[in-house]
Amino acid sequence: MTLADPGHVCRRLGRSAAAVAVSLVLAGCTGNGSVPAGTSGSTAAQGPAPPAVIGTIDAGLQLPWSTVFLPDGTAVISERDTALLKSLPGASAGNGGAGSAPAATIGQVPGVVPGGEGGLLGIALSPDFGQDRYLYAYFTAADDNRIARLRLEGSGQQLILGPPDIVFTGIPKARTHNGGRIRFGPDGFLYVGTGDSQRRDQPQDRNALGGKILRLTPDGDPAPGNPFGDNPVYSLGHRNVQGLAWDSAGRLWSSEFGPEVNDELNLIVPGGNYGWPEVTGAPHRPGFLDAKVVWPSTAESSPSGLEIAGDTAYVGALRGQRLWVVPLNGEFAADPVAHFTGTYGRLRGVTLAPDGLLWVLSNNKNPDFVLILDPSK
Repeated sequence: MTLADPGHVCRRLGRSAAAVAVSLVLAGCTGNGSVPAGTSGSTAAQGPAPPAVIGTIDAGLQLPWSTVFLPDGTAVISERDTALLKSLPGASAGNGGAGSAPAATIGQVPGVVPGGEGGLLGIALSPDFGQDRYLYAYFTAADDNRIARLRLEGSGQQLILGPPDIVFTGIPKARTHNGGRIRFGPDGFLYVGTGDSQRRDQPQDRNALGGKILRLTPDGDPAPGNPFGDNPVYSLGHRNVQGLAWDSAGRLWSSEFGPEVNDELNLIVPGGNYGWPEVTGAPHRPGFLDAKVVWPSTAESSPSGLEIAGDTAYVGALRGQRLWVVPLNGEFAADPVAHFTGTYGRLRGVTLAPDGLLWVLSNNKNPDFVLILDPSK
């Protein structure tokens, strides 16, 4: 563990100050709550202060993509190109989830064919993990992107990976725009962010799986109540969904890449059409839903992992090499604020641990590391 310099650990705004800041921003919002981000990012003095840096875990990770936490606090992390699942002691080990030992290898997910942005991507735990022990994995196979569930037996650093049970197939693949984020929602259904796989006809086609957020049962069937009947599609018009998270009221938010411009943070509604490839950002075009936050330059964002804690969204930026902090107020998003710009390299995943700390995965540091942040300070 590498400790942060205490002199650089800032305190977040108090509740009253934060409320004033949010209200001032909202007063200048457009009618649907869209807020373009400044091209160079705001400063901490203009918005929420950065979460406190607790330290880093150097565990020899190679291109980690996603993190989940088992009931005992153990962190399970996917590696994109190796197709390995690895574990690290988390909150149950004390010390805020920090540790110095290399990550333990649980096993390799069979059938993964890495290439470009494809490989072993998002992972999610079954809502009934205490009983069924299922871990779900989104990965690139020979002909498509697909979702499997695998049983995890054991605990702590003694986990054993069972064979895959493929529950969903046919998501288009390419060297880029494979999507890959999966999370179980408060309703117990599996939400899946897919990319357009460079097929621009896919996102506006309700019967295609590319450029969508899908909503599935744990067995991989279209979830009941989906907006287009017996169809897995929950929302459409996406380019490359990379982050999914819910706020305290159960509203779903997503982050996605734009085409060199207009990266987006979206508030997702059932059946909503977010415009790609017809529009990007927040152009107020009839028939499409505007993004709540727009980053005009992909070079300063490329938003990947998304987590929401205390109605504040935390977005890891790849090309932007920074953490974006976005206060949320109902259906509105306030002006995003950039922190740690260029300090920790490309940031891929952001996940809230059981002890309330944020685990942020770096990418392309070789080896990569886990950055531990405390959003309460």
